[in-house]
Amino acid sequence: MLDAARGGCMIPNMRSILTFLTISPRFLAFGFVVALFSSFGQTFFIALSGGHIRAAFDLSHGDYGMIYSAGTLSSAILLIWAGHKIDHIDLRYYTSAVCLGLAAACVSMAYVGSAMWLIGVIFALRFTGQGLMSHISTVSMARYFGEHRGKAISIASLGFPTGEALLPITAVTLIAWLGWREMWMGVGIVLAIVLVPLMLWLLKGHSERHAGLQETLRAEDSVEEAARSWTRGQMLRDLRFYVLMPNLMASPMIGTGIMFHQVHLVDMKGWTLAWFAGAFVAYAIAQTLSGIVTGLLVDRFGAVRILRVDMLPMLIGLLVLSFFSEPWVAIAYMIFAGTSSGAIGITHSAVWAELYGVSHLGGIKALATSMMVLASALGPPLMGLAIDAGQSMETISMVSVGFVAISIFMVLFIFPRIKGN
Repeated sequence: MLDAARGGCMIPNMRSILTFLTISPRFLAFGFVVALFSSFGQTFFIALSGGHIRAAFDLSHGDYGMIYSAGTLSSAILLIWAGHKIDHIDLRYYTSAVCLGLAAACVSMAYVGSAMWLIGVIFALRFTGQGLMSHISTVSMARYFGEHRGKAISIASLGFPTGEALLPITAVTLIAWLGWREMWMGVGIVLAIVLVPLMLWLLKGHSERHAGLQETLRAEDSVEEAARSWTRGQMLRDLRFYVLMPNLMASPMIGTGIMFHQVHLVDMKGWTLAWFAGAFVAYAIAQTLSGIVTGLLVDRFGAVRILRVDMLPMLIGLLVLSFFSEPWVAIAYMIFAGTSSGAIGITHSAVWAELYGVSHLGGIKALATSMMVLASALGPPLMGLAIDAGQSMETISMVSVGFVAISIFMVLFIFPRIKGN
């Protein structure tokens, strides 16, 4: 049996992950690779060029944060429409178009010549990378693996920490050796040549997989599933969706803000950028282990129950960041933040299918993802304006603690009291 052991033992059976890898390994690899290459549109990667970009265009922390927010906010708005298209367009065509868009965005970053142009480039990176590449990975795993979606999402989501572990040091090295523009040009060329053929190879046989899903949804034993497959409009009338919003938005808003201003953070803490970039390895390891365990727990207990605790490690990490400044704090914060990130990535991908079914999952997940992107758009400018106003990173971290505490309270005490419409 592929599910985690269901006896009295509370520890998930890790062997079930290894067994599960033998089922559709190419499609699982597809989810992993798409998640990995989304890194080039993620804040942690873009922020590594942040100091050079601010210097090139003489931008303050707040100015750069506002530009980043404008690009990211535009991405969030368009994602509501574009993310919904995954329900109607062949996954191979959809993925190919997004990959080519990401490659073009990376090349454009190499040639950016003004602050206004920078808004458009950041929009393209965030829309294709952070938004649609992540969307493709999680929606495809949740949709096609049914009762094993927790394990499938956890395996595919290993692409996120893999990128976070490998790419920061690589990027810092390439920037020091070649320059930041040349680094982006190299990334864009590699993506343009490699990514689409790789995606099409990994999706070989997808027509049969999709036909099997459609047949299952039409079968007599799927009547109950079809009945509980909500449309996006129905979800928007469900109070539970709004109660989950603070939990959905806290991590991207706070995590993105801190990662975006990492250069300022390390200056204020007396660390080096290389030390903080190296701490991403700890983040990636924690995220990986947390994601694997969470995937097993979601399959056993359900995503809704795991939502109750997925933000607790981030709360602890922010408290550590607020009260201490020694070099070990960088690693400690990354471990706690990575633990929450790994759990959140699985629970937030699985909970929508669990609450609202899979027939309209692309549209529902697109709206949820756009809210997370919106939150990530708000973090950098809000923290940038606070920094420009003279607020310390310790004060910013304590305010963040309050937001996380509210999100935990909502899931623990408000959500269980609300019944679905």
